[in-house]
Amino acid sequence: MAYVPDTIFALATAPGKAGVAVIRVSGTLAGKAGSALFGTLPDPRQASLRVLKDQEGRRLDQAVVLYFPERNSFTGEEVVELHLHGSVAAVNAVLRVLSDIEGLRLAEAGEFTRRALENGCLDLAQVEGLADLIDAETEAQRRQALRVLSGDLGNLAGGWRENLIRAAALLEATIDFADEEVPVDVTPEVKELLTSVQNELAEEIAGVSAAERIRTGFEVAILGAPNVGKSTLLNALAGRDAAITSEYAGTTRDVIEVRMDLNGLPVTLLDTAGLRETEDHVEGIGIERARQRAEAADLRVFLIEQGQHPDFVPHPGDIVREAKADRLRNAENAVSGKTGQGVSALVQEITQTLSERAGRSGVATRERHRVAMKRANDSLSAAAAVLALGPEHYEITAEELRSAIRALDSIVGRVDVENLLDEIFSSFCIGK
Repeated sequence: MAYVPDTIFALATAPGKAGVAVIRVSGTLAGKAGSALFGTLPDPRQASLRVLKDQEGRRLDQAVVLYFPERNSFTGEEVVELHLHGSVAAVNAVLRVLSDIEGLRLAEAGEFTRRALENGCLDLAQVEGLADLIDAETEAQRRQALRVLSGDLGNLAGGWRENLIRAAALLEATIDFADEEVPVDVTPEVKELLTSVQNELAEEIAGVSAAERIRTGFEVAILGAPNVGKSTLLNALAGRDAAITSEYAGTTRDVIEVRMDLNGLPVTLLDTAGLRETEDHVEGIGIERARQRAEAADLRVFLIEQGQHPDFVPHPGDIVREAKADRLRNAENAVSGKTGQGVSALVQEITQTLSERAGRSGVATRERHRVAMKRANDSLSAAAAVLALGPEHYEITAEELRSAIRALDSIVGRVDVENLLDEIFSSFCIGK
């Protein structure tokens, strides 16, 4: 007997009071569950206003209901959606009735999306894109997640896969007719296909770092000597008192983080301990943490007193500003968190610098994607080297191509991803 998955249900919207709450039921018994609650199912994908009732016929709520037949829903299964009033009591009452229906159970975290993957409605990259879209806080994150959810990465990997399958087929045909005279030398075409895929892979690999930063956020560290105005500047940038300011040196002992949205980019500003030599053990720990976080940050903003130099060499693209612009005669390249002088220009420069880096991002957004593409590219490099040795080595070349194809397949979840699924879906809420 074929295995039939349980029919699952859950609240698909955020818990708590709301204007509307959505409860989703998915599986072979979804239609039966809907009929038990409101009677005759509506026409597929046609919204219908119905009264929801319990087993004794008592009114629970009035809801807009939708019915999706198998292979025409998000999960690929038969689905019923109930759009009811967002009352905690009304939602709980409907969930209780569903739990009493034989064959139904509450969904686990990410189980609806997992079924969409298993039923071929989404590939693994699209699942990751959906998770990113749910977590998106800025416009850049939304746009990037939507590209992945729309299948752009899967389409890209699919195109590479087709070219490599074509190359492997050319080699296999030559191998199959090894004892006969083959009229066409396939080496030039195979080489062209490999070169094309390798070039595109290299470009996409180079863009993963920027894409991952859009997904997780850029970090900008504010550095400088004690009492130079770093915390005051952070507060000015954040628009609130996020850090304690004082005329006493060494006030900031730990790294203070403030999350911001700069032109759609997620940015975390880091206020760090003042860089100086100290015998204070606790302050020393803060200074060491400041140096470590600064080195790891995507961008550093150095605040210096007039005539001084940064405590360590700025990286390319880092920003250097003179502090306390309100006290300077020439404040052309200075900033003051106290008065706001130069803050807008600083924000503009930070935004422009990070936007340029974000512009180099590709479609692939995760380290998993980069590793898979790197494996594929390494296999293609090996294939190209063996291909140059001549037709007698075509079998080895073909095997390297198959290794590259398997690596690309892992991006969209065709192979070697079972160990990743639990980790990926654990980040989803119950209703997804």
